[in-house]
Amino acid sequence: MKRKALALLSGGLDSTLAVKLMLDLGIEVEALNFTSPFCTCTGKNTGCKSEAVRVAQEFDIPIKVMHKGLDYLEILRNPRHGYGKGLNPCVDCRIYLLRKAKEYMAESGADFVITGEVLGQRPMSQRRDTMRVIERESGLEGLLLRPLSAHFFDPTIPESEGWVDRDKLLAIKGRSRKDQIQLADDLDVKNYPCPAGGCLLTEPSFVPKVKDVFDHSEELNLRDFRLLKIGRHFRIADRTKAIIGRSEADNHLLEAAIQPGETAITWLDGNTPLGVITGRQGQEHLDLACRILLRYTKAEPSATCRINVRCNDTVQVLSVVNNMNEAAVESFMVA
Repeated sequence: MKRKALALLSGGLDSTLAVKLMLDLGIEVEALNFTSPFCTCTGKNTGCKSEAVRVAQEFDIPIKVMHKGLDYLEILRNPRHGYGKGLNPCVDCRIYLLRKAKEYMAESGADFVITGEVLGQRPMSQRRDTMRVIERESGLEGLLLRPLSAHFFDPTIPESEGWVDRDKLLAIKGRSRKDQIQLADDLDVKNYPCPAGGCLLTEPSFVPKVKDVFDHSEELNLRDFRLLKIGRHFRIADRTKAIIGRSEADNHLLEAAIQPGETAITWLDGNTPLGVITGRQGQEHLDLACRILLRYTKAEPSATCRINVRCNDTVQVLSVVNNMNEAAVESFMVA
């Protein structure tokens, strides 16, 4: 009887190699990919999701894409196993992914789960003791196979039952990618543009933005976190933010993201970024956001400027004085 593995496939090098090893051993494989607002290489047509889909197509295996939802945000807010150096709940995140995989096993008909994890590669979630905790708390004891580092762990059920030949599994450990790159060459695995992936929750400049959302949200929603990757963010009131585009690309993304009740602002008399005001809005919030916007234009200091204000189907022009200095603007910026 041919056995089936459910593979956590990020699209990076390690998970790709794990899948290829299983396929070469005659194991049927289905891939599972998770999207997140915090992936550093996520784009509309690029990034980890697209890479995972590409790898699945290349290997001719099915793939299911799952989104980390509101339940994940609650884990991020209060992780049982704590954070890394940033706001990264790596251990709890891994448990979350594997629990989702365990739930999907019955639907997919998989007998066990595989990952591309390498012992000692990541300082928080890939230590030997932590990897055992993750396996136990995910409910996958004995059914979680890590082909690249299998020989550093006790045999799993797939190995002890003879579904997978343990002798053909590997003993890779540590942070170097040299062994994986050599293995990729041996297995004829090519085009792996995102070998290590990345998480914005580990970046010091991004962490305050996430904390700000937690501190000023009545209810969490994924959109607020997706917007953190676009533009400059200013907390102008407890429930009000202004987002100012940094580039033409940001302006387009912000324009596409505007929701009913939110306000778009631009300077009428010169090149201008797009500003978007979200949350509760009053005249004082609009005036402050417009003055912040002008700081990122070439408007003359102290000049009275015309600001185009658009909310739903209403458009108006306001006169606003460009009188905020750099220190005043930065006092509202979410670092």
